[in-house]
Amino acid sequence: MNYIGIDIGSTCAKTAVLDENAEILYTFVLPTGWSSFETVTRIEEALMCQGIDLKQSLCVSTGYGREAVEAAQKKVTEITCHAKGAVVLFGEEPMNLIDIGGQDTKVISCTKGRVEEFFMNDKCSAGTGKFIEIMANRLELPIDQMDSAARNRTEELKISSMCTVFAESEIVALIGKGTSKENIAWGVLDSVVRKVKQEYAKLGDGDRPVFLTGGLCENQYLIELLSAQLGREVRSHALARYAGAVGAAAAALKMEK
Repeated sequence: MNYIGIDIGSTCAKTAVLDENAEILYTFVLPTGWSSFETVTRIEEALMCQGIDLKQSLCVSTGYGREAVEAAQKKVTEITCHAKGAVVLFGEEPMNLIDIGGQDTKVISCTKGRVEEFFMNDKCSAGTGKFIEIMANRLELPIDQMDSAARNRTEELKISSMCTVFAESEIVALIGKGTSKENIAWGVLDSVVRKVKQEYAKLGDGDRPVFLTGGLCENQYLIELLSAQLGREVRSHALARYAGAVGAAAAALKMEK
C-alpha cells in the first residue's frame, strides 16, 4: 500500500509518497496552474509513471486546492498537515514552524504533530513568496537568483513600504536612481523577514526550535537573514517544501492504523 499526500498550494502542487514505516519514497512538485483539477490529472499521470495508482492508494489532500483531489479519502487543512509533516522531517520535539507560502505566511507552534497555536498572514502578499516573485520580475531576475544577488549587496537598503503595490513603486524609483539590483534584492528579502518576524512575535512561546518550510526553504541566505531577525537559529530540511504533502501522507498512513 502507498500512502500519498497531495498539497495543492496557490503556486505549486506538492506530492509525497510514504511507505508503511513512514519513510519517504517519492516526492515531486508541479506548477499549480490555473486549474487545480487539471493539476490533479497531471499528478495522477506522474504517479503512474512511477507505478503508483492514486485510486488504489490511501490519499489525503491538503492546501487551498484540496477539494479538487476526488480520489482523496480525507481532506485536511494545511496547518494540520504541516505540523504532522514536521514530525517526519524534524522530529517530535516541541517546535515552531514558519511556512512562507506563495500567497500567505503561517507561523505554527506544535508538539508531536499536534497544532497548539498558529497565526497566518493571508490578507496581504507582503512577507510571502508572491512578494519576492513580483519584485524579482521587476528586477528581471529569476526568483532563485534573488538569494545570491542579495548576498552580494554593498549596502543594507531598507524598503519602507510593507504593501506590495507601494513597495513595487518604491523599487521602480530606486531603479530610476541607479540603485544596484543586489542592493534592491537585499532590501526585498529584508522586507520579507521583517514581516515574518511580526507574525512570529505573536506566538506564545518563541523560544522553541524554529524550522522553515515552504518553497523558500532552499534559500540559504534568506534563512540567515531570518535567523538574524529572530535572534535564534532557523533550520530547514532538503524536503521542507514538501512538509504539507508529507504530513498529508502521514495522515493517510494513520487512517489505516
